[in-house]
This record gives sequence, C-alpha cells and structure tokens, in this order.
Amino acid sequence: MSGARVLVVEHEDGTGPAQFGERLAEQGLVIDLCRPWAGDTLPGTLDAYDGLLVLGGSMGPYDEEQAPWLPKVRKLLRQAVTRDLPTLGICLGMELLTVACGGEVRHAALPEVGLNDLISHQAASVDPLFAPLVDQGSWLRAVQWHWEETATLPEGAVPLLTSERCTHQAYRIGTAVWGVQFHPEVLADDIRTWGAADVGSLHALGLEPGGVVAEVGREEKRLRTLWGAFAEQWGCIVADGPGPSARQRIPVERRP
Repeated sequence: MSGARVLVVEHEDGTGPAQFGERLAEQGLVIDLCRPWAGDTLPGTLDAYDGLLVLGGSMGPYDEEQAPWLPKVRKLLRQAVTRDLPTLGICLGMELLTVACGGEVRHAALPEVGLNDLISHQAASVDPLFAPLVDQGSWLRAVQWHWEETATLPEGAVPLLTSERCTHQAYRIGTAVWGVQFHPEVLADDIRTWGAADVGSLHALGLEPGGVVAEVGREEKRLRTLWGAFAEQWGCIVADGPGPSARQRIPVERRP
C-alpha cells in the first residue's frame, strides 16, 4: 500500500483530516494537504494522485465569495467521477460533490449537531466501502455538524445511508466516489474547537457546546475504533481499488 498519494483539500483552519489522516498515514499513504484558504494552489488535475479527500468547512457549496477556490474543487470532483478515482467528500465535501455532479443542496430544515444514528440502505451491504460496517443487526452512530444537506442526488448516485433528519447521509457515484454528510474524521477535541467557534449557532438550536463535546467524548472510544477502521478501509480502496482485495472487516456493535 505504501506510496499511494492522496490529495486532501482543507477549506479552513481547524477542519483538517484529524484521525482520518492519521490512519491513512499509518497505512503508508502519502498525504498531500492543500489549504487554499491559506494561499495554497490547488492542482489543475488529479494526474499525480491515487485518491481525493475533500473535507468540511463552515461555508456552503455555493459560497464562492467567501471561498473563491470552490469552483476549482468542483472541477476536481468532476474529474474524479470521470476517472472513477477513489474519492471521499465529507460534509461540505459531499455537498460540493452533489453540486458538481448536477444534484441540489439546500438549507436543512433541521440541522444536525452532535451524535446521530445512521440507518443503512440495502445497497450499503454490497458497497465496497460501507459493507463491512453494515453487518446484519449492526448500528452506526457518527458526529454531525451541518446546516445544509443534499436535497437531490446526482443522476446515477446510489444512496447508502440515511438518518431521521437527513435523507442523504451517504451515497456513491460509480464504483469509487463517495460523499458522506457526517464527520467520520472528528473526535471530542475537534468538536470542542468547533463548538467554541459556533456558540451562537448552537444556542439557536438549543444546544450548549459543552454538552455536545461531552456527548461525543462519551463515545470517543467507539468513534475512534469504528471510523478509524472506516478510514483504513478507504485507504485500502485508494491503494488497491474498490474490488474484493480491498475488503476488510470493520468492528461493529450489535443492537441491544
């Protein structure tokens, strides 16, 4: 697996790849972290890369005045889809993938913040990335932090996960391009930073930052195990492709 190169796009300070990046590095993947918010130049093509990871951010997918590099990111995502290059868009990254491929993003009627249960569609059980997570009887929880959501999937996208408040929590385009609305990369320390920056928004939802951090902290061990292994699964796909050789078992918890 050593030597596979991943372009990671970070949209603002404090929204890095976190434990996801740590797991990829442990697998021997080379992480090329691009921070256009800090003046880094995005590559024009993905020719030099084996995978693409587009992270989250406080801006929306249409906020080009705040983040003028977003059109370039959408262009890279379209390239990834055309090439079927292993790709993962997280939160804003998923929203950018949706828009880049002809879907629609809207403001969420009910924003999700904190831990939420995820529900799998049948297609997830045979998906190269999600199948190991959705053994019969398993259940999933993940950190959420979003005020926008995918309203209409791109043509041909396969829905994989949903939740009570958000219809499209995860989907796949082709065989190797995924978008997830939730945050598999973050743990309690990350949420503490986000909460301090979003106090007003959380109060508007009736939430206290400390309460959200505590909730995530109580599940830290499980989040680290489950979504860390998910990161490793994606790393296997980057290195080996989405076929059977990339399959591994990810630990899951059973429903009570």
